[in-house]
Amino acid sequence: MNPHNPLWRFRGVRSLAWLTLVYLYLPIVVLIALSFNANRVATIWTGFSWQWYGVVFDDPNILRAARNSFLIATSATLIATTFATLAALAMSSGRFRGQGLVQAMLGLPMLAPEIVTAVASLLLFLALGLELGMLTVLIAHTVFCIPFAYLPIRARLEGMDPRLFEAAADLYATPQRTFWRVTFPLLLPGILSGAMLAFIVSLDDYVITSFVAGAGSTTLPVHIYGMVRRGISPEVNALSALMLLVSMGFVVLSWLLGRKKP
Repeated sequence: MNPHNPLWRFRGVRSLAWLTLVYLYLPIVVLIALSFNANRVATIWTGFSWQWYGVVFDDPNILRAARNSFLIATSATLIATTFATLAALAMSSGRFRGQGLVQAMLGLPMLAPEIVTAVASLLLFLALGLELGMLTVLIAHTVFCIPFAYLPIRARLEGMDPRLFEAAADLYATPQRTFWRVTFPLLLPGILSGAMLAFIVSLDDYVITSFVAGAGSTTLPVHIYGMVRRGISPEVNALSALMLLVSMGFVVLSWLLGRKKP
């Protein structure tokens, strides 16, 4: 909170900002604290214990869902980041007819309500006769993740100094050599940043996955929802805390990579 910002001169703004932060993050702090609760009743604290984390790592259903989540998130990230990189390079290479439409289509999955994307994906898979399973989840996640990977890569390209490419051309570098020796090394932090965002979006997705997943393709968010329907338990708190830790790690890494100047 910048004290020199004119916004803070208004009465009550600072208090409202702190109240908003408490409202957003206090439930997360409570969840993490209760994940160490020794009591089987998740909401009543009786003492500190690591036992529920051990239960999580010993549960074959949770491990199977975690394996599915990481497999789908990794595959979707690799495919989505590849397409996003190619799209960003094409969009930055120069103006072409329909560029505005392509730009809008790239960002559409982020703007459309997730439930609409989920229903549309389900109808498409049913119309094509695809059996719901890991493949349909992967396709849906890949499409949904492309905009999240595209934006950091595109921003990175726009921040590059064009004189670097002119200097490479003056030194008789071919376009291929310029890409691998100049463009790609400078673009790599943006690619990694976009990949991390895509990975965490895929890993945390519930709505789309719940529509297009079939038998044997349950992911962690879907499995957690199934556990919550049977009641809040310490295992749910521990599993949620672990997912939060992974998500925060990737978000912080993505932010740090995005801060590097080209």
